[in-house]
Amino acid sequence: MNKWIKRALTQRVSVDDAQGEKRTIEVEPDEKLVIAVKFTIAMTICLTILEIAHMAILGRWSSEIFAAITALTGTITGLFLGAKI
Repeated sequence: MNKWIKRALTQRVSVDDAQGEKRTIEVEPDEKLVIAVKFTIAMTICLTILEIAHMAILGRWSSEIFAAITALTGTITGLFLGAKI
């Protein structure tokens, strides 16, 4: 999973070298960003399991848990899109 996240967050930049040829340079993401993405993915999975357990045991939907899942999903999407631009 670590390689997948690093590859998804790696930026590819085209630059001209000394001979005037275009080269592609890969800029690896900061390790703190990779850890943050792993944490948000893990928390989204945990909250989804908690929502399923809440519905199975209590028989009703929890808006608060769903709001947290939605916020984390938006954070993950923003991190991936922000790293690609």
